Amino acid sequence: MSREMPSLPQPLGADVFDSHCHLDIMVGDRQASSGDPVALAAQAAGASVAAIVEQARSVGVTRLVTIGYDLRSSRWNAEVARDHADVYAGVAIHPNEAHAATPEVLAEIEELARQPRVRAVGETGLDYYRDWASHQDQQVSFRAHIEIAKRTGKALVIHDRDAHDDVLAVLAEEGAPEVVVFHSYSGDAEMAKKCVEAGYFLSFSGPVTYKNAGYLREAAAVAPVELMLVETDAPYLPPVPHRGKPNAPYLIPLTLRCLAEVKGVDADDLAGAVSRNGEQVFGAW
Repeated sequence: MSREMPSLPQPLGADVFDSHCHLDIMVGDRQASSGDPVALAAQAAGASVAAIVEQARSVGVTRLVTIGYDLRSSRWNAEVARDHADVYAGVAIHPNEAHAATPEVLAEIEELARQPRVRAVGETGLDYYRDWASHQDQQVSFRAHIEIAKRTGKALVIHDRDAHDDVLAVLAEEGAPEVVVFHSYSGDAEMAKKCVEAGYFLSFSGPVTYKNAGYLREAAAVAPVELMLVETDAPYLPPVPHRGKPNAPYLIPLTLRCLAEVKGVDADDLAGAVSRNGEQVFGAW
């Protein structure tokens, strides 16, 4: 993992936003004691939230949604959203941390979700790739987050890794909230069709640009523009040609231009559509 930050891409001609990033990891609020090379590389850049926002704005990425994955990060992101006009927050317990989703913790997540600048409950969902939490604990936590999203009227932001069928099944069983976003969409075109039929938003990240990810481009091809979002998941999942480096919100133009090519539309037109979608999902900026 290189500790060199990627160069700035060519600016967009229209404003767009990053629907999913982790500012706390980027600026070092989460100590990378686990040896997470991506976190270490991002933190080596020494950027502040203000600097990250300013750098993103320089290429046309004017708004960011910073997403929580445990109680500490959810508190931190909610506070940052209160302090920065260009930032909204999501709060949740990540499925990998589902064992920590006690009633007391979930009650605080719901309290945070009711704050005006917290616009999403997430990221929540199911992750069958890792075994950090049992499938049962993950499903219990996911169902609880669905109910929190419905009670608070906030968008539900889903982490789905190797668990497509069960994620869709739980949503159907519980009754999905009004707004559902599949963060860093990882399914194929057939799953995309199911999501579209249900009215779920698909948020595409750096992997859609990877040579071996044709299935993601096929999914993007069948997704209507009015249900598409773009994200970085920064500091993770950088787009081509920056694999092996930390990601950042200012790289959104690279992913957006790839999607525009797939859809056969002008990149700036797609940016405008994504921005309108963002207001449907997260509310007016």
